Amino acid sequence: MSKIIAIHSFRGGTGKSNLTANLAVTIALQNKRVAIVDTDLQSPGIHALFGIDETIACKTLNDYLWNRSSIADTAYDVTSFMAISQGKIFLIPSSINADEIAKIISEGYNVSLLNSGFKRLIQELELDYLFIDTHPGLSRETLLSIAISDFLIVILRPDRQDFQGTAVTINISRQLQVSNMMMIVNKTPSRMDFSSLKQKIEKTYNVPVAGIFPLSEDMAQLGSSGLFCLQYPDHSFTQTLQHLAEKIS
Repeated sequence: MSKIIAIHSFRGGTGKSNLTANLAVTIALQNKRVAIVDTDLQSPGIHALFGIDETIACKTLNDYLWNRSSIADTAYDVTSFMAISQGKIFLIPSSINADEIAKIISEGYNVSLLNSGFKRLIQELELDYLFIDTHPGLSRETLLSIAISDFLIVILRPDRQDFQGTAVTINISRQLQVSNMMMIVNKTPSRMDFSSLKQKIEKTYNVPVAGIFPLSEDMAQLGSSGLFCLQYPDHSFTQTLQHLAEKIS
């Protein structure tokens, strides 16, 4: 059966989109059919990791939400861009056009369309996994994505503001009866004790920590210009991704 995986963070700057893209590709390499939907309509960005821009993406999630296109027509098969020989990877980008973003912010949209759109994508693309890259913080679309997910992955940095905001996210997720939650700690300074950090977070939130990713200069140098897991297949960061993919699958 298909699985919907929502990946969320309370604050921006946690590396959520980078982790979403790399995790999705890692699972696709297991000969799975995977799609990523960028629901961060106010500040989209995951398309850059796949080499998609406005000249390529003629249709986006915005077109579906404004009844200008079917949801399937906004899905781009980016498998060839990734040069992977196993599995399939699709991307449903959001528009980076300033007018489109302003329209979403000022007028909103029918959030229930997302739910029906996700179901259609799973059926029409015959997906094994659908990843939802959410908008940071809490909004109507975020709450919907959390509520319908089979797995919720919450990303945070080892930062006091992140700890407080993440507590709100976890509490609301429990109210929405999300049963399968995992946490990822990202951009962790190498001098921190990872084992103690894992114990502290699991004790604080009563949610398992699926992975702790170090602050990586290699990742920073790549600068979202590609998929880290493909360019650095033997890197410790990629190995942690593979362990996380195993826990999900």
